[in-house]
Amino acid sequence: MTSFYRLDGLDKVPEALRGAFVAIGSFDGVHRGHQAVLARLKEQARARGVPAVMLTFEPHPRDVFAPAPFMFRLTPPDIKARLAAALGLDGIVLMPFSRDLSMVEAEDFVARFLVRALRVSGVAVGADFHFGHNRRGTPDFLRAAGQVHGFAVDILDLLPEGAEPVSSSRIRAALTAGEVSAANGMLGYHWFFGGEVIKGDQRGRTLGFPTANIATASTFALAQGVYAVRARLGEKLLDGVAAYGKPMFNNELPPFETYLFDFDADIYGRHLEVALIGHIRGQEKFGGLEELIAAMTRDKLNAKDALAQCGAFGDLDRKLGFFA
Repeated sequence: MTSFYRLDGLDKVPEALRGAFVAIGSFDGVHRGHQAVLARLKEQARARGVPAVMLTFEPHPRDVFAPAPFMFRLTPPDIKARLAAALGLDGIVLMPFSRDLSMVEAEDFVARFLVRALRVSGVAVGADFHFGHNRRGTPDFLRAAGQVHGFAVDILDLLPEGAEPVSSSRIRAALTAGEVSAANGMLGYHWFFGGEVIKGDQRGRTLGFPTANIATASTFALAQGVYAVRARLGEKLLDGVAAYGKPMFNNELPPFETYLFDFDADIYGRHLEVALIGHIRGQEKFGGLEELIAAMTRDKLNAKDALAQCGAFGDLDRKLGFFA
């Protein structure tokens, strides 16, 4: 297998990625439905002896047409690239999405990007995929274009989960409701995010629960509450209990606060990743600090129980570095 390539656009495509079998889509979450498409992509690519590449769009197209960003992003670009590498792809192309790109006709998109820039040998997409001006690039259009330009086209259904297909919107809804197990089940790995550890109000330290805080964006829509988490600091794995939301204090754009068990090093400015293992409870207001400390003590014990019972879903969780 070749080295993993990350391209920001298609201006300079290395020869190693030309002739690839390419999967196209937003792939937010890179969930089990996406993984089925990407597994088929790898099969087709390996059978032809060509690279397997994800072609995706940044920012999310819906944000481009909104007055301000509003999408609760499951996987920002760096994490999406990490997932692509963990899934065994040879590269990822992050195409800058803009209003101008949305106006490109489907025929031109195929000719400019797929044929001339990438010289694709094949394309894999989900059955709901559309592209080009006015979304004229349907799966049937793509199949016909492949016959004209000489590349294969694979159209795949997304995996069902219950009565509905697995989808990024269902996963967002689950996380917004605090339904961590449901979200993780649809993802096929434990959902995680990261950021720089910042200084907070240091109230947790005075209560006996010092926390590592990560700033959250206005679009971060995880349910406020308490979670069992596994954190990754460099190559070090640390278990903990985290709180999102401060109903008793200033609750405007609260940070995500993680109390790491048996750990008290200064990690301000370091990059910390946090994987959600389980939802402990929703946020509550207490009658005073003593009640709050008692609740935090119970949360710690409940989080330890949840962490003791959790395990990796499979190789993907391990390759992402949260499970040995």
